[in-house]
Amino acid sequence: MKPGTERISGLLARLGHPERAFSSIHVVGTNGKGSTASFLSAILTAAGCSTGLFTSPHLIDYCERFQVNGIQIAPDILEQQIDRVLTLADPEDTFFELTTALACCHFADSGVRIAILEAGMGGRADATAAVRACCTLITPVSLDHCQWLGTTLADIAAEKVAIAEPGTMVISASQSQAAHAAIAAHCWDGAQTLLCAGEDFQAVWEPDGTLCYIDGDFRLSGLTPGIPGRYQAENAALAIAAARRLSEKTRLRLETERIRAGIAAASWPGRMELIPLENDVRLLLDGAHNPAGALALADALCMYDRRRLILLLGMMEDKDLDGIISPLVPLAERIHTVAPGQERAMPAQLLALECRKLGGAATAQGSVAEGLAAARAEADPGDLLVVAGSLFTVGEVKAALAGQMSEAVRG
Repeated sequence: MKPGTERISGLLARLGHPERAFSSIHVVGTNGKGSTASFLSAILTAAGCSTGLFTSPHLIDYCERFQVNGIQIAPDILEQQIDRVLTLADPEDTFFELTTALACCHFADSGVRIAILEAGMGGRADATAAVRACCTLITPVSLDHCQWLGTTLADIAAEKVAIAEPGTMVISASQSQAAHAAIAAHCWDGAQTLLCAGEDFQAVWEPDGTLCYIDGDFRLSGLTPGIPGRYQAENAALAIAAARRLSEKTRLRLETERIRAGIAAASWPGRMELIPLENDVRLLLDGAHNPAGALALADALCMYDRRRLILLLGMMEDKDLDGIISPLVPLAERIHTVAPGQERAMPAQLLALECRKLGGAATAQGSVAEGLAAARAEADPGDLLVVAGSLFTVGEVKAALAGQMSEAVRG
């Protein structure tokens, strides 16, 4: 982890500045970045705009990080781009910097018109900040990566919004008072136009379970988001607000039916992803790798009928342990703890001990595959298996279900 844009800027220059071949949109924040980026990508693609989408991390396959019009990069094209980037890379370039440069090369070669770039973890010092963007979306900011970004919501929000270019548009989700103040102060100093959810636009759930987007006099009802979860309302709203502003500044045709189709077509695996298993057992996958994500998952679980909730939990040791497990442990009748195949994974035995301190019936299983097998063997008809705590855990579960090897690489 080496914050700063000097190395990636130099690499992009040696590659001939592929990032200048398209317009870009930054997506920063703590939770919901990938969902928001996926909603926006799907809307723009539905509107006939050639769209690139760069996200991280991947769940199973490195190709997942690079999409053009919803299609992942082909393995042979990926290999060519890797050779191209590594030929000009410096030994000091980090994995995420190389990956960002690779995305820019692929998007330039693919002729995309607009690229949506999800920041890795930061803002001003993130590798994606080397790419100038016409618009910045900020999803809800909460405490995460505090050793790098700051120890208060104001500090973290200030770091996130600092990626925005002077004079461009910033579109923010609803924030805490401290985070909102920091974002607003930065936009005032940088002459950025700031639009805020709840003030300038919003999305609300209707009694029939559909979503209604409201933006001044514009109202679009009957939306059915392809990404599940009640909390996806604001992510979808951010994406629609951005798409509408882009259409005002470009010749992009954004009829309401294109918005509707894009929202319905959006997909973001591993986040509130429901998979039916054998014997009327269902498996729910959600990263929930920080306290805000765990709270959102706990709230969403109220919407799922089940006989019992069995939790498969695996997380990284540098995360807020109590903040993640406290909302989830009381909901689970049984807990199986695991350790994903990462050097910074929390040992399963230690995680089980902490869950038992909160009253949870927890058993350490070791590997993710072992934990999944144990949870499935225990499940009875009507039970809901929930996998949470880390996207690495989710990725290994998806790989096991597909009979694949997980290419788990952080960064």
